Amino acid sequence: MVTLSSSSPSLNYYQYQAILRLPRVPSISSILLKGPKKNGNSVIFCCNNTVPDSRTGVQVKGECVAKRRELLLQAGSVAFSLTAFSSIALAENDVAEDFRVYSDDVNKFKIMIPSDWQIGAGEGDGVRSLLAFYPPEASNSNVSIVITSLGADFTKLESFGKVDAFAENLVSGLDRSWQRPPGVKAKLIDSKASKGLYYIEYTLQNPGGSLRHLFSVLGIADNGIYNRLYTLTGQFVDEEAEKYGAKIQKAVSSFRLI
Repeated sequence: MVTLSSSSPSLNYYQYQAILRLPRVPSISSILLKGPKKNGNSVIFCCNNTVPDSRTGVQVKGECVAKRRELLLQAGSVAFSLTAFSSIALAENDVAEDFRVYSDDVNKFKIMIPSDWQIGAGEGDGVRSLLAFYPPEASNSNVSIVITSLGADFTKLESFGKVDAFAENLVSGLDRSWQRPPGVKAKLIDSKASKGLYYIEYTLQNPGGSLRHLFSVLGIADNGIYNRLYTLTGQFVDEEAEKYGAKIQKAVSSFRLI
């Protein structure tokens, strides 16, 4: 059992960018509406109720369901594949051969990862944090989890719409194949809701580039202070499918909130 500690290595800039290597999509900071700084902290507007974060001084305001869905869309901009999820669903206590269990008692989740994979943490910004799992050798394959702070009125995924509608909006929001010249092509493969989580599979491909397979799980949980959105994503390109595809799908399907 691996537990999060202060000794978890930090990702350097190049590792961080490699983990998030995707066709350009809006960052969460461009979706939220930043206001003036107050007491040294940026004020972020995103819904109708003001919810101060006692640890960072960040205020979150609500806006509307459309803006909420936009926030979820960004956080889920690294996505996933569903036939695999149902076929390799794991029992709670099963640990596959050559895998180990990573349990984060601070952020309240656990996941199985390949035994030899490395773990790195990106620097948080008070609104979101990143943790990544990746092979020891250079590759375009990895599993990452982004945890984003939400306002008190964000209590369940259904607040952002049903899974099928959300998945359609996610993929259509990423697709740029209709542009001239064409941009990234996004294709939805499948979507499913189960036990309070959203599972989505889709592919992304830049013109002349490799086909990228993305597998994601989204969930919302309360850490006792505020609600948080969890977006776990596994990704690999066609050229690495044989080496990493099954491992990544197994890791993503094992994700649990605890």
